[in-house]
Amino acid sequence: MQIGLVGLGKMGGNMRERLRNAGHTVIGYDTNREVSDVDHLSDLVDRLDGPRVVWVMVPAGAATQLVVDQLGTLLRHGDVVVDGGNSRWTDDEKHAKELHARGIGFVDAGVSGGVWGLKNGYALMVGGDEEHVELLKPIFDALKPDGPYGFVHAGRVGAGHFAKMVHNGIEYAMMQAYAEGWELLERVDSVDNVREVFRSWQEGTVIRSWLLDLAVNALDDDEHLERLRGFAEDSGEGRWTVEAAVENAVPLPAITASLFARFASRQEDSPQMKMVAALRNQFGGHAVESAEKA
Repeated sequence: MQIGLVGLGKMGGNMRERLRNAGHTVIGYDTNREVSDVDHLSDLVDRLDGPRVVWVMVPAGAATQLVVDQLGTLLRHGDVVVDGGNSRWTDDEKHAKELHARGIGFVDAGVSGGVWGLKNGYALMVGGDEEHVELLKPIFDALKPDGPYGFVHAGRVGAGHFAKMVHNGIEYAMMQAYAEGWELLERVDSVDNVREVFRSWQEGTVIRSWLLDLAVNALDDDEHLERLRGFAEDSGEGRWTVEAAVENAVPLPAITASLFARFASRQEDSPQMKMVAALRNQFGGHAVESAEKA
């Protein structure tokens, strides 16, 4: 299958490679000319056969809106736009309405997998009309992990990013729990091998997980996380999850507390946030701040 891909950063670049490895033709565009296959977005569209499919992997908000606006003028009736970034689900509804007026389909795809997705595949949570999702099925099959899991057509437009938002809210709470447990183990005098305690949990316990594996990786690299500053950014989905909970009167005490803990990390060098920062770097390649900078 042929597809255009806009945005070739850490995620988009690896997705292009995974799709090509699966035999698909990918024409990529990025403002960084060193990684881009074409010079302009219009060049990408011109090189695609109809019905054209363009997958957008740029930051949520103004950047995504700009690309959607441009594609709305470049694409034709029957073409499809996929937003695979971390857009808010309410933006999806707006973009779908704008493109529908021009006869262009829209699919929102929540994508999870971070820097490991090229090797392991990406979990995909998709929203949109059945006909558009079916058109994209070969692409989804190539991006998802091997096996029966890792893909879901979650519902209508917006459902994919809403599901990804909740996924990230759960991720916040899980990371916070590991971080709190790590700090407590580090604090007491009786435990003198915290890293190996974490390693021992990787098999046979109810809290084993990929996040735990990544925590051990981080501790192998920096046993007491002394090189990290206790600062962790939030990328937006945690806030949106809490806002959606308020709007729907759903209690989310663990997720809400984990979001507030990140806010606290900006006020002092929090030991817990060292672990959260290390985990975010491990699974997503997110930037960390050094202790020396602090």
